[in-house]
Amino acid sequence: MSLREQKQRETRLRIAETAMGLFLEHGYDGTTLDAIAAAARISRRTFFSYYKSKEDIVLAWQEAAWQAIWDELRTVSPDQPPLEAVRDLLIKHAARYEADELKATDRVMRSNETLMARKQAAFAMQEEALYGVLCEVWRQPHRRPSLRIVAMVALGTLRLAIKEYGEQDGARPASSYLQEAFAQLEAEI
Repeated sequence: MSLREQKQRETRLRIAETAMGLFLEHGYDGTTLDAIAAAARISRRTFFSYYKSKEDIVLAWQEAAWQAIWDELRTVSPDQPPLEAVRDLLIKHAARYEADELKATDRVMRSNETLMARKQAAFAMQEEALYGVLCEVWRQPHRRPSLRIVAMVALGTLRLAIKEYGEQDGARPASSYLQEAFAQLEAEI
């Protein structure tokens, strides 16, 4: 990575971290682009060089977490059943988040209708991304229909677990909701 690329990456991360801090402190709707730019020590114009909107910041924040999951999934043995591998990774990554951070981020996501709609669209994109990674690991063409089902079921299970987590205001760790949801799925299969 060149020095310029590294600086751009650091600036993008600084903007995202600053914005998320402001969202948590002042609420999503209570945080302006001007406030984000000022706190991140950039101009409003520079903000738009990195992000198109406040919504993009929240989704980019989550995209980095997804990328880490996909990268780790690529290292899984193709001898392991795909649904089991995805389940284990999702639970493992959910357990890494501190409860306060996850609850706060979930509140930000649920605080705005536009964010909620984009979150649902992002899940659809992640389902496609998961399917692509599954096809990289389990390469047999005849398995593609079942891998598509694994992607759909795994992300559906994750969505339900996150919804329950939010409705219960994070009474338990997110990973426990996810474990429970996958256990319910496995009991019905």
